[in-house]
Amino acid sequence: MAYISQQLLNMLQLGSIYAVIALGYTMVYGVLSLINFAHGDIFMVGAFLCFIAAGKLHMPFVPVILVAVAGTALLGVGVERFAYRPLRDAPKVSAIITALGVGVFIENFTLALSPYPRHVPEILPVVNWNFSGLTVSSIQVLIVALSIGLMVVLDFIVRKTSYGMAMRALSWDIKTLPLMGVPVNTIVALTFAIGAGFGGAAGTMYAMAFPVIDPYMGIMIGWKAFIAAVVGGIGNIRGAMLGGYILGAVETLATVALPSTYRDFVAFTLLLILLVFRPNGILGVPKTIKV
Repeated sequence: MAYISQQLLNMLQLGSIYAVIALGYTMVYGVLSLINFAHGDIFMVGAFLCFIAAGKLHMPFVPVILVAVAGTALLGVGVERFAYRPLRDAPKVSAIITALGVGVFIENFTLALSPYPRHVPEILPVVNWNFSGLTVSSIQVLIVALSIGLMVVLDFIVRKTSYGMAMRALSWDIKTLPLMGVPVNTIVALTFAIGAGFGGAAGTMYAMAFPVIDPYMGIMIGWKAFIAAVVGGIGNIRGAMLGGYILGAVETLATVALPSTYRDFVAFTLLLILLVFRPNGILGVPKTIKV
């Protein structure tokens, strides 16, 4: 039982990181129907900002995560303004190609500044609690609590605030909304800022749990978080969280039952099979248009 409980705890930790990254994907797609494939690299930038704030500036935890969130939010706004906004009326494939190009640019720019893997110093003192053979660390508790708290805050913003109402209206009809006096560019920039900020928060969480980071770390993790968002129902906040935890569970169980080299294969295979039976994701619904 202690071994099973330990693996469940590992599922929650890994799934929480995937879920927060998936929330960034689902924010942008839910509003603009745009898949921001550069989001995994924004997550990587968040981890490097955490390294700079903690390792070079010796900041405590709260300023570190604020620096990571603020820095990636500004990066997200810049990417939207200079890369995506000029292509808003272009075919979707143009935006997808641009997103891939932005990701490659961010990777190589970071590689030019820091070509070697970096070790993130301990931001918070790690406390371990032992319950009948189950070891629970303070980092694991913090990551799970922070991810759930971020989802609750985002769900409140989207459902209960005027900005959230504008985002939901924008997702239905971007052409009509300006006629109602809604500043579309401001709402879109805010959406990218929130989505990228979640990537920065996830980067900090990852750097705390797995303290070795490198410029290419966002590629595979970004793809996995995208799959998690699709499985849960991309565009659905609660679905993104559910997809993240499902992916964390599948990866952890695959590592337990099989050699670790099969982890990615099993995870992607099982999730793709799930999509065959639920193409819109577990909590996603097909978007209908009345004519």
